[in-house]
Amino acid sequence: MMTSRTILYETPIPTIARIVLNRADTRNAQDTAFLYALNEAFDRAAQDDRVKVIVLSANGPHFSSGHDLREADGHGNMKKHETVGTWGGFGTPGAEAQYAREQEIYVGFCERWRNIPKPTMALVHGKVIAGGLMLMWPCDLIVASDDAEFLDHTVAMGVGGAEFFAHPWEMGVRKAKEFLFTADWIKAHEAHRLGMVNHVVPRAELEAFGMAMAERIAQKPLFALRLVKQAVNAAQDAQGRVGAMQTSFALHHLAHAHNMIVHGKLVDPTGLMPSIKKHEKAAD
Repeated sequence: MMTSRTILYETPIPTIARIVLNRADTRNAQDTAFLYALNEAFDRAAQDDRVKVIVLSANGPHFSSGHDLREADGHGNMKKHETVGTWGGFGTPGAEAQYAREQEIYVGFCERWRNIPKPTMALVHGKVIAGGLMLMWPCDLIVASDDAEFLDHTVAMGVGGAEFFAHPWEMGVRKAKEFLFTADWIKAHEAHRLGMVNHVVPRAELEAFGMAMAERIAQKPLFALRLVKQAVNAAQDAQGRVGAMQTSFALHHLAHAHNMIVHGKLVDPTGLMPSIKKHEKAAD
């Protein structure tokens, strides 16, 4: 059953919902409509009491190339959707509108997905670039194919990391700094060594491996699954995750505002062009 053309939704068995990113022509780049459709699919699975596990995967050669930098009117497109947060102000002048937009569809959506009271699993393959990390990191479990590679090149664009700043918790402080400072790729087996992914499997086995694990999880009582997820998330939040992420989000928008004053755009073009070329080459 389809949620939208770009996001597919099915229940291969009643206890498992499978959500598939289906914008393969853009390497699953995320425009406004794509993210709202994905959020709708997550909500649908969360509200279906038969579903115990939610599996996220992607069609096409790559899991996600990140935010769609070619979207012509992201602020205007916000008007086409019923918002789920309460921030508002999408049509206001200055930095306020951009802050509001990203509160809603970036960090806001990621926090909603992270806190869905059901186990979630991302099955990732190919390239996962910047905003693509923000689709997999909110999931509880990540299984990567052996061809998967991960990149956050936002510092090269004059911004201090992707909006959902989970980097220190996903790979540790020192590796997070290296990952951001250098904008170098991390391959699947290195991601596994760092603890960022649970398993690495051959590309041809990714879906079967993930669905088999989902079926094992789905044999457990849903209430117990909800409670243990809440407990583990609470332990992570007690380490200061929420406050640190709020600080990083504010600094992210300081960078956007600075770039608008100095360069007339949200990113620094002196680092943008090399990064875009690397981005596009990687997404081919």
